[in-house]
Amino acid sequence: MKEMTPYGFLMRSKTTGIAILLLGSALSLGSGAAAMPQAKRGEDDRILIVTDCLKAEVWPTGYVTGIKAGTFVDRRTNARDNSFGLDIIDFLMGPGAEGGLPYEFGNKVHGNIAKHYVELPQICTSAGQIDARIISGTDFVAVRQSWKWTEAAPGYQPGSAWEQTIIFPRGHRYFFSSDRVQSINKVENLFLRTDLPCHIKHKKGDTFEEIYLSYAGRIPADAFTEDFAPNERYLYQRAVSPIPTRMIRAYKIRGQGMPWLAGMTLDPQIVSEAWCHQRGYVCFIQEIGGLPVEVGDSFTACYIIGYFNSVADMEFEYDRHRGFTSLAVTEQYWLLSEGVIVQETANCYRIETQGRQPYPERWRVLVHGKGEALINGKRVKINGEHIVEVP
Repeated sequence: MKEMTPYGFLMRSKTTGIAILLLGSALSLGSGAAAMPQAKRGEDDRILIVTDCLKAEVWPTGYVTGIKAGTFVDRRTNARDNSFGLDIIDFLMGPGAEGGLPYEFGNKVHGNIAKHYVELPQICTSAGQIDARIISGTDFVAVRQSWKWTEAAPGYQPGSAWEQTIIFPRGHRYFFSSDRVQSINKVENLFLRTDLPCHIKHKKGDTFEEIYLSYAGRIPADAFTEDFAPNERYLYQRAVSPIPTRMIRAYKIRGQGMPWLAGMTLDPQIVSEAWCHQRGYVCFIQEIGGLPVEVGDSFTACYIIGYFNSVADMEFEYDRHRGFTSLAVTEQYWLLSEGVIVQETANCYRIETQGRQPYPERWRVLVHGKGEALINGKRVKINGEHIVEVP
């Protein structure tokens, strides 16, 4: 049987079920490793990912960062994102009109919310090419992407670093993603703007049935037929809104048997602002950080992004991973940590606090794979998946 994919035809044997992807640089899931995630380079250096549950592409050239629009496929239902990309990265910004380059506001596109740029440009549209590396493990594949901003507002220096780690584990209809910023400036209040999980392309709600926001409830598609500013409806601001138990933003794909596509920020406290408004499409901007930083400080957020059958399924998976904010990955294992995990040398890590926040007595780390790591001076043996605590 032949199935069309974003990057070629998938030929599947009726008798064996073996799938072979036909493209310039062939990617297949063979009979000996049918369930093992795989990632290879394709045309124009694209990274092509296939797991037992998902298909996706990461493009390090052109419109960059996150998962390429229209390539994120649920193999169970053939559902596909109808977006501009998932976990897409923009600028470093601060609140208020003063303090940097002013950000346009006072209209339906940007709302009546004053902000300013700290470092530019918008990575997704302007970087053109970013570093992207594939890391293949025994039961997962990962992609690490990075870039440094090249422009800055008056009073600031360009060159702060962004790093994104994406992990596709076997057996799940979702992936983990983490965005980390290391600032080279002292900033009183710094945040990173992202699209999470993704903007939704539609015409009067024809591609989705409803939206779920854990801080605002379920919203029917017909609420998004006319444009409205981000501050008019469904706006979350940490400074004035109660911090929700879970930070989940999702939409139900239109069609019988179609799943939800959700983006879940595992530590709600790191989200400083989140939009869900109509501007020709549903705009799912989310801003993380909103913290004071000194030169060299970092902040980060970690997400689960993927397909779910129900809100209850999202909440179950969220609660299993609640509070984690940072990812590290090798070919042997991956680590999901509180705080900001930084690799110092091979298999040696330290965990920093977010921005200028105080240090806790202990950090939790979810470890997965096989091997040994030194984390904050504690030797951790990794065999399977479990949670450890380190000083």
